[in-house]
Amino acid sequence: MVLLSGLKIDNIEPFEGEFSVDELTNFTLRFSINTTYICDMSTSNENQRKVAEFLLRIKAIQLSPEQPFTWASGRKSPIYCDNRRILSHPAIRTYIRQIATAAIIERTGKPEAIAGVATGGIALGALIAQELGVPFIYVRASAKSHGKQQRIEGDYSGFSSVFVIEDLISTGKSSLSAVDALRESGLEVKGLLAFFTYGFTDAAERFAEKECPFFTLTDYPTMLAVACKSEYITDSQKNELDGWSADPVSWSDKHQTV
Repeated sequence: MVLLSGLKIDNIEPFEGEFSVDELTNFTLRFSINTTYICDMSTSNENQRKVAEFLLRIKAIQLSPEQPFTWASGRKSPIYCDNRRILSHPAIRTYIRQIATAAIIERTGKPEAIAGVATGGIALGALIAQELGVPFIYVRASAKSHGKQQRIEGDYSGFSSVFVIEDLISTGKSSLSAVDALRESGLEVKGLLAFFTYGFTDAAERFAEKECPFFTLTDYPTMLAVACKSEYITDSQKNELDGWSADPVSWSDKHQTV
């Protein structure tokens, strides 16, 4: 039995072993065929919450409204997400791998191949490809400056379409840059799965413009609900986090001196 520690959550049961794809398909994810170019969160509420709980427990998601994080863009943010921490927790890694696999099959059928977005989508994307028994490639943020100066790594001569794995959707720009690179290489992109999204409206609009369907295993509102219920954050902290979600630019400007 694997016991998880950290975040104070009393209503989650530890789990052990693996689930079959059929069990996970029946138990976890249901997708609407009517929503195409927005973030489709018709995942069961239970599994949205469970993924959010796990990400908080292993500190893949950290919340700090009083002492904001500084993003690479220079903006201040009360949240920091590093889903690569999933890799260090075998039980959670297995769970994420299996429900992601079930989600892809339910959504699009078994893909010809998986493409990971560097860097967060590489390791987990490879694990999902292994679960599916399909080839794996990955897309660099930019082409190498040496050798063949290629951006896509791996052999993609044996298939014509891919499904993309990304760890996090923020603005959507890096994800869609990878999608563009794949399409420019002659590959059809069937869709994209990410493990978490901040839910920014402009990100969804960018995916719509590129006609790239995407969905995530959990999202910002679900994570906040879990954090409140588990007393990970206070009501006043939730208000700050809600304010950031509503207008991240203004929130950042307000907290630049923090």
